[in-house]
Amino acid sequence: MTDGLPAPLRVAIVDDEELARRILREYLSAVPDVDVVAECKNGFEAVKAVAELHPDLLLLDVQMPKLDGFEVLDLVGKDVAVVFTTAYDQYALRAFDVHAVDYLVKPFSAERLAEALGRARARLGRRDPLSAQELAAAAHPDRGFAPRVLVRDGSRVHIIPVGKIDYVQAQDDYVCFWSEGKEHLKDQTLGQVESALDPAKFVRIHRSYLLNLDRLARVELDDRENRVAVLTGGQRLPVSRSGFQRLSRLVE
Repeated sequence: MTDGLPAPLRVAIVDDEELARRILREYLSAVPDVDVVAECKNGFEAVKAVAELHPDLLLLDVQMPKLDGFEVLDLVGKDVAVVFTTAYDQYALRAFDVHAVDYLVKPFSAERLAEALGRARARLGRRDPLSAQELAAAAHPDRGFAPRVLVRDGSRVHIIPVGKIDYVQAQDDYVCFWSEGKEHLKDQTLGQVESALDPAKFVRIHRSYLLNLDRLARVELDDRENRVAVLTGGQRLPVSRSGFQRLSRLVE
């Protein structure tokens, strides 16, 4: 705030269509106290813009190649407010309504955009992070299980195919994906990861561990008679009683 006036709303435009970006830029030029800090033609550029420029608000297209709007939200949701721009059908729009997500249905007017910006200003100081996974599942009930995991590292995005995940470990408020000798931390719960992955391929062997069954070599007892999962790479993970029961049902 400067001289008693509100600070400009810092906005990043994210849309893979140049015409859509141009229309948004034109509409925003007529709105007072709005500063367009970035124009992004894909989700990777959006993640980079959030990390480096710290906009207040993303005007985020849903349907984009490489990273769609839900995946971008998954990577930046706690750092920035989001208004989706979309040409989705009514089923998906009802999902947005249920989750109290602001959205603009293409084509939209300058007046409708100004209305959404006003709501965004009002909510900026009191917003709760959205669950990208829940929202994507509600809008796309037929998406199936995740084929990949996205992890943000500053302005970079690591894409991990689920088949290359060895196991997932809960670490305080984060989870750690272990893959190809590297670890990738993500601000997520193990329960959220478990619900996104195919339960026929990933099993919760312990309250803190989710195992890719393709990496299991054997289960053995340690010196204290506790069960341990030995992975093909030599890693040793604890197996709880309930985890062993789940594991046994899958490998019988």
